[in-house]
Amino acid sequence: MFPGALTSEYTHDLRFASSVESIPTYQVMDTDGRVLDAANEPQMSKDEARHIYKNMLILNAMDQILYEAQRQGRISFYMTSFGEEALIGSAAALDPKDQVFGQYREAGVLLQRGFTLEQFMNQCYSNEKDLGKGRQMPIHYGSKELHFQTISSPLATQIPQAAGAAYAMRREGSKQCAICYFGEGAASEGDFHAGLNMAATLGCPVIFYCRNNGYAISTPSIEQYRGDGIASRGIGYGIDTIRVDGNDIWAIYSATRAARKIAVEQNKPVLIEAMTYRVSHHSTSDDSSAYRSTKEVEDWSKRDNPISRMRAWLEGKGWWTKSEDAEVTKAAKADVLRAFAAAETLKKPSIRHLFEDVYDQLPPELERERTEIEALIRKYPDYYQVNDFAK
Repeated sequence: MFPGALTSEYTHDLRFASSVESIPTYQVMDTDGRVLDAANEPQMSKDEARHIYKNMLILNAMDQILYEAQRQGRISFYMTSFGEEALIGSAAALDPKDQVFGQYREAGVLLQRGFTLEQFMNQCYSNEKDLGKGRQMPIHYGSKELHFQTISSPLATQIPQAAGAAYAMRREGSKQCAICYFGEGAASEGDFHAGLNMAATLGCPVIFYCRNNGYAISTPSIEQYRGDGIASRGIGYGIDTIRVDGNDIWAIYSATRAARKIAVEQNKPVLIEAMTYRVSHHSTSDDSSAYRSTKEVEDWSKRDNPISRMRAWLEGKGWWTKSEDAEVTKAAKADVLRAFAAAETLKKPSIRHLFEDVYDQLPPELERERTEIEALIRKYPDYYQVNDFAK
């Protein structure tokens, strides 16, 4: 056969291929939290399952408070995860040393890995304890300790980066993988195609996790593509692919766990398309009522809520009670507000950070600029509000 299509067979029918069989959506629980096939019952301890659910509640509480804080002008920007909290299931399936490349709606992944509420607040306030030293806008988290690469705003840039990092892991023989999160809108970027093709041809242990939540900001998915979602593109690149119910935390957990096994043991990329719905506005800069009805959002919230499904599953096993929900939510809000208040009082990062962490030895031009800025600050301390900054 021809080298460009080794498995193709000859045919005498003049026929253009326009479709293939639709890829099914893997589901463990129905919307009422009932496991549909006993063979798929998650092998998870009571403590582990409760910990995951508590993090879903904490994420929800944090989103509510920080969204309102932005509306009050106390932080400049925010993005919530309302309707997509089941993403935490993917984090629970990873090894703590696997490298995470996020897009911007992966706070739940960081929370599951141990990022503290104080660290979330410090980043959103860009204060002196912000791990990013105030160089990023809010929700652009990063943690070297937790192997979470810092978020960058441009769409899809993390996809080829994840493929490259995974290739390095393969060469090192580390038995770790990378996971790369992105939305279906980012799959329209050139970096998506470059990253997937690179991972497939080089054999990179990377999991590509697409959150297909129905909207790329204001553009509905029906206007973004005509094919069978994003999953069909993975097959086109020769990548093992699965589509899952993105509101079913155990479907996500099981699929990610299986994907990691393939990636690490076979040095192959895997694509997961998680079908979900973005209940929130895209961000605090967006008003989704301009392009979808309030009724549509309300119907989705009532019909298929990932937190409600997880709670129903826990209650069915006798691992959770309704009274605990209110207690945990109340405690979570109190903890968030406490961390929020503390972060708000801290000073801004030191001005010296403007010149650090790029060059091993500062070039003469930057030395000159630093000297000039220091002189200006000494001359006009009140104008530059020097007391608002850490030393």
